Amino acid sequence: MAQPGILARLDHPADFDGWRRHARALALAEVAPGRIDWHIGTEASGLFAGLAEPPPVPASGAELRVPREFVELAQAVVCHRDGGRFDLLYRLLLRLQREPMLLHVITDDEVHRARAMAKAVRRDLHKMTAFVRFREVVGPDGGEAFVAWFEPEHHIVERVSRFFVERFAAMRWSILTPLRSLHWDGTTLHLGEGASRADAPDDDAMEGYWRTYYANIFNPARLKIKAMKAEMPEKYWRNLPEAELIAPLIAAAGKRAQEMVAKAPTLPPERHLRQMQRLRDAEPGSTDAPTSWEQARAVAKDCSRCGLCQQATQTVFGEGPLAAPVMFVGEQPGDQEDLAGRPFVGPAGQVFDRVMGEAGLDRSRAYVTNAVKHFKFTVRCKRRIHERPHAGEIAACRFWLGLEREFVRPKLVVALGATALHALTGYTGSLASMRERDLALEDGTALLATVHPSYLLRLPDEDARERETARFRADLERVGLLVPEMLAA
Repeated sequence: MAQPGILARLDHPADFDGWRRHARALALAEVAPGRIDWHIGTEASGLFAGLAEPPPVPASGAELRVPREFVELAQAVVCHRDGGRFDLLYRLLLRLQREPMLLHVITDDEVHRARAMAKAVRRDLHKMTAFVRFREVVGPDGGEAFVAWFEPEHHIVERVSRFFVERFAAMRWSILTPLRSLHWDGTTLHLGEGASRADAPDDDAMEGYWRTYYANIFNPARLKIKAMKAEMPEKYWRNLPEAELIAPLIAAAGKRAQEMVAKAPTLPPERHLRQMQRLRDAEPGSTDAPTSWEQARAVAKDCSRCGLCQQATQTVFGEGPLAAPVMFVGEQPGDQEDLAGRPFVGPAGQVFDRVMGEAGLDRSRAYVTNAVKHFKFTVRCKRRIHERPHAGEIAACRFWLGLEREFVRPKLVVALGATALHALTGYTGSLASMRERDLALEDGTALLATVHPSYLLRLPDEDARERETARFRADLERVGLLVPEMLAA
């Protein structure tokens, strides 16, 4: 006699916790996959009449064993729109009890399918963080608020919510999608039902400025249509304010590139050339170089060794005790550092301070600076978005970093990120290969390499963020072992 089916109810389409709870109980009860109907929502139609409820989760006793990799894979796969995702994961769960190395068998059809689904979800997460465009509206109280419309392919809205809360914490905003919506009031995140495109505004007063800016930064000489469409697929264009410019800009790119080649370069003012020459000549150790940290900081305020000085608000020099035993070197100032004139005071700085405290270190005893002293950015949706400095800009600022090391003379230098490591050593390879190694600079100063705190903020997956934060904390704990003077009292 055939055994009755079992109805496993899930609260919403990406209910990982609900799936895990039911899957654990069903697997321990040895329920075959074909007997389970995974149903989203609390209401069931007559089609489910006669189906049994899942067995209760055992309080103790037998346990299931799965690698951490499976948990991360399942958290991504449940967000996929494939209707068979829950059944697929349940089958993999049962197989892992017999085949613990199953996830490493890349030729297995079910493993391949699950990994492809997870990859599609991760790509959708990336596209949502890249292509959401906020438009200004009047809030319910008459104040400033912002609304965006996005059409995700998968059930990623809740999963990506933390990224937007951290990135736009000071704004009141809503992100509307056909599947689910997010509403942030500046304090609390609310999840709502799906919406329609008509619920979102079509334009705002600033988008004309944004289109003008986009048209002016479009470089026809660097146009690669295939690469552009791979990173920004055409299906997203209809919701991007700059999209209406793309086709005419592409059409005119060849002619504009020829005009750029034919046009003579614009030379900077003579006073600018003289200032750049003075700074190039004033290398550490020369008679024209600043002779004290205070003098170096004062001269750096007028630095024009590269073009970043033209956009940034101000030079952001390092700070901390001049007898600091440890110097932390980041990449460059961010938006808030550029406005405040101090390093590591924005979101990444807050993460840095928190993890420093958890590692038992006292930031007030450290000298903190950046490899590049000006904020490099692009304007996107009314915000200045960080842009990585290139090798020429890093080389131009190496002069100031060299002076800081000369005046502080730390026992240990910590490179926070690949740009800092490049500025300090010239190394341009993988940061991962240099991490957790005992390194040294040319003058013998001890060197450690780790990630920049902003890397932790960019991780959309909470488990990955917790794991990488723990690794970052361990790196900072090594600092305390190497230089005990850094330990808080």
